[in-house]
Amino acid sequence: MAALAGVSTGTASKALNGRGALRPETRMRVQQAADQLGFVVNAAARALQTGRTYTVGMITTDTIGRFSIPLLIGAEDALGAGRMSVFLCDARDDPIREQYYLRTLLGRKVDGIIVTGRRTQARASLGTGLPVPVVYAFISSSDPDDCSVVPDEADGARRAVRHLLETGRRRIAHVTGPEHHHSAQVRAASAIHTLATEGLQPAAPVLHGEWTEAWGRQAAGMLLSAGADFDAVFCGNDQIARGVAEGLREAGRDVPGDVALVGFDNWDVMVDASRPALTSIDMDLEGIGRTAAELLLAAINGEPAHGKRAQPCRLVPRASTAV
Repeated sequence: MAALAGVSTGTASKALNGRGALRPETRMRVQQAADQLGFVVNAAARALQTGRTYTVGMITTDTIGRFSIPLLIGAEDALGAGRMSVFLCDARDDPIREQYYLRTLLGRKVDGIIVTGRRTQARASLGTGLPVPVVYAFISSSDPDDCSVVPDEADGARRAVRHLLETGRRRIAHVTGPEHHHSAQVRAASAIHTLATEGLQPAAPVLHGEWTEAWGRQAAGMLLSAGADFDAVFCGNDQIARGVAEGLREAGRDVPGDVALVGFDNWDVMVDASRPALTSIDMDLEGIGRTAAELLLAAINGEPAHGKRAQPCRLVPRASTAV
């Protein structure tokens, strides 16, 4: 197999076992040679040789998988090069269940653990003195020594408002989630600050409610009944934005002719079903999962990282802000 790939035996071994600093094309060439010859790595022998199980645990509190599934896909992309498997455990916001899964994963001798959830705010550390490295993805650990990868939500809100300004809108309202919610606070503060840098204020007081379409419809009615003078709405998530779009349409307001609309999350279920299709901010969940897995692999190999890393968002323009 090594001869077919044009590499040494040692290089072939490293490529198949996910070790060493090899070029991606070298790993791919070795894998193609292995596939051509029908070679399958003996997992038991590899574990005995390396002292590793080539498995990673992922503990999540995201019951419906809205955030954890894209993160898992991204993590598997990064871990797949080393033929590592992921055990997904749903803790359901239950500390007792979480500790049970932690003990179970450690009992299975996983090489590392990724912790994630459905909120970006900091959570208590999974524990100190654990025998394997832990990386937090999407959520962050309250322990600054832990390694966390989170979306830069302030960056996302800034991109949303700047996009609206670039399309000529100046009277921008903001409708978002509960006032106590971390993401709602960060996104609202960034939106207000971005407007202030242009000498502008929100077209109406920030409206806080639930992360639902129903709240979006209600908020649209509130803006209209209050006589707010607005030509754009930046919404804290896509569900709210879809509700605002419906409320505006029912009131005879055209989107984007009268009011441009931007959401947050770029959830395909929402953005594609909205009328018109919704411009939204994408947090690159798969990218966060890949980065978390790469940092976990580095920690497993003796090169741990510490602290929080914020990854930029991206704007995905669609018809709701078309000029």
